[in-house]
Amino acid sequence: MGEPNGTSVRSRSVGKAAVVYASDYLNKLGGERIERECKRQLDSGCRTLVIDFRDTELVNSIGVSILLGVIDVAERNGAHVIFSDVNSQTVQLFEMLGLTRHVALARDEQEALASLIETGTLSQAIGH
Repeated sequence: MGEPNGTSVRSRSVGKAAVVYASDYLNKLGGERIERECKRQLDSGCRTLVIDFRDTELVNSIGVSILLGVIDVAERNGAHVIFSDVNSQTVQLFEMLGLTRHVALARDEQEALASLIETGTLSQAIGH
């Protein structure tokens, strides 16, 4: 409600990777905001999406459905998806529903970006 026009979601770019910060409750509205930002990042050349769930307490079924759509769009664009800072209940939900077969999980944003450096994905993403 406090966001201008209800459309903004926090994000930042690291080379050709983007970190998108999920809201406290990933429902239809929160999910659509993340989806728009992820698509915007992919359209601008992002090769890896890190979705940070640090502030997320709950994810409902519509939120899961939207995340599946984001994963699908990323895969079609040849981009990787990493979920970071996911609480244990949400990890269990994602595992049960099969989302973790399509994304990597990282303890936090730093680990997610470090894993990109280790695999060489970030240097590709930065353009080296």
